[in-house]
Amino acid sequence: MSHTAEILAVGTELLLGNIVNTNAQAISQSLSALGINVFWHTVVGDNPERLKEALDIARRRADIIITTGGLGPTYDDLTKQTICEAFGQRLVLHPEILEDIRSFYETSLHVPMPENNTQQAELPENGVIFDNPVGTAPGCAFESGGVHVLMLPGPPHEMSTMLRRCAEPYLRRLSHEVIVSRDIMTFGMGESSVEELLRSRMTHMTNPTLATYAKPFEVRLRATAKAASEEEALAMLAPVEKMVRSTLGDIVYGVDVSGLAEACLGLLKDKGLTLATAESCTGGMAAERLTAIPGASAVYRGGVVSYWTSVKGDVLQVPQEILDTYGPVSAECARAMAEGARKITGADIAVSVTGAAGPDPDERGVPVGIVYVGLAAPEGTFCRSLDLGRRRRDRIQGLAANHAFDVVRRYLTGLPV
Repeated sequence: MSHTAEILAVGTELLLGNIVNTNAQAISQSLSALGINVFWHTVVGDNPERLKEALDIARRRADIIITTGGLGPTYDDLTKQTICEAFGQRLVLHPEILEDIRSFYETSLHVPMPENNTQQAELPENGVIFDNPVGTAPGCAFESGGVHVLMLPGPPHEMSTMLRRCAEPYLRRLSHEVIVSRDIMTFGMGESSVEELLRSRMTHMTNPTLATYAKPFEVRLRATAKAASEEEALAMLAPVEKMVRSTLGDIVYGVDVSGLAEACLGLLKDKGLTLATAESCTGGMAAERLTAIPGASAVYRGGVVSYWTSVKGDVLQVPQEILDTYGPVSAECARAMAEGARKITGADIAVSVTGAAGPDPDERGVPVGIVYVGLAAPEGTFCRSLDLGRRRRDRIQGLAANHAFDVVRRYLTGLPV
């Protein structure tokens, strides 16, 4: 049986924008892995009447409702009471749960339990209780009229713990299918162009499916299959990945990787090579992305942020003649920066970025969006010249960093730089 779920987040602070609803994302990812379709996300404030309205809508279109928030001890934590009233469930005090809450206060917080926490031990009479080892609000689940209702706490660390320990096992018993997705990552073509090449196939796919998503500076294709097992779903996805690769060619740089930086690190490790960076207009963005990945120290030697022209000369050893003749934003300077970074760090290869990120042209009048990416390798030094257009400064910087990784990726895979 295929199940349909709605995630209902309760909390006025969500509607005010004071906090981000990360719980819905985590629950959706979990349900997808369990083969449960999530068709709706709803957010409602701490208001019993509006919560009742949301529940009335949800129970008519979903057979699984998962709520987060409103399980605390304060006067406005009314999720549990409102839901039980809406579904005709009787709340009863569970002495053993009350004792657990009292013990949590005394042993973990070293203070007496406030009496208003007693209401957290009041749970549906015939429901399943979800233990909360990292907080005071237990969760619960019950079934009524063919609808399964699960209540989870709002604090993300409490919610994620309870989701993994209690809710997922409960839901796993309801579903006999899994949903598996693979992210096919591309760089070098816009979303509309990618979609145009794949549209005729995508529009006729039902299971598996394929959809495009524009990420910052690149395009992700998500292929998704529903099957009785993960192995069967992966077998269904294999021809989809093959089709995408044959259609898009070498703009596909990886599958199920976080970005170009991770793809480059994987290639460097496979080949036993080290990398260095020299950055000007990107201000260390490439180095930051690399070092954010665990294990980067195995292949990344270090980098230089040479924002001032004098640093290009003094640290990266860019010849003064190049700086005087061609300027700091030039192909010649990009090549020399890469060569300097490779020399001073001892890395096998080095990549450099220099350009005019804006909002104004550089001191020599180089237009905004002109960027040069250099690559120094044992075989020689290369340069990619780019005109990224009159974009926002942060967009130019992000695209320039991606081009730097793309140059490295292409070199390591034997593609034209």
